[in-house]
Amino acid sequence: MTERIKGLKGKLIVSCQALPEEPLHSSFIMGRMARAAKMAGAGGIRANTKEDIAEIQKEVELPIIGIVKRDYEDSKVYITPTMKEVDELMEVGVDIIAIDATISKRPGGKSLAEFFREIKAKYKDQAFMADCSTVEEAIEADRLGFDFIGSTMVGYTEQSKGDRIEADDFLILRKMIESVKHPVIAEGNINTPAKAKRVMELGAYAVVVGSIITRPQLIAVPFVEALKEWEEKQ
Repeated sequence: MTERIKGLKGKLIVSCQALPEEPLHSSFIMGRMARAAKMAGAGGIRANTKEDIAEIQKEVELPIIGIVKRDYEDSKVYITPTMKEVDELMEVGVDIIAIDATISKRPGGKSLAEFFREIKAKYKDQAFMADCSTVEEAIEADRLGFDFIGSTMVGYTEQSKGDRIEADDFLILRKMIESVKHPVIAEGNINTPAKAKRVMELGAYAVVVGSIITRPQLIAVPFVEALKEWEEKQ
């Protein structure tokens, strides 16, 4: 583990992402978003696409968790799903590459184990993070040798449908932490400072926060709804 990655321990990692259909979709904007995150005291950035990452690297020197989101017709996996996406991230250079580590088959029908063996054989010194949705997936990713385990996909897969990361005082996260040897990065619907603090108290290595910081089209919704409720009562 590099000194830069060690520096993420106990820190906030801000996810600076905007998909093509979103209003802030722009590498320039993501770079400035990362700069704003650094000004706030964030210890790292999670970002999507080599273009956004290259721009972010111009703005900040923080450790980066890199991903490439890309859809394939034969798979539900979309977070760094094939070697093509891994190669793209290696071109720009990131501290950690995160990939979908759920039970879903990858493009071409490959299992997670097959894919992970391939990428580690090609990039043996690169750190990888497993984006998981269940405790069982976290245990398997840990067995395979991922450097970090993430709760990123909790509630976003068929096998985790209805699950919420904060339920029962973060029971799923606590079980992940108890069941694996590698550090666990808490991520996914951690949308308040109190939740971020709590996951650290429970033993998370670091915490990733995204939409509630970097997606204004979502951040504004509760304010708009509150005013609608007020208006309806007038």
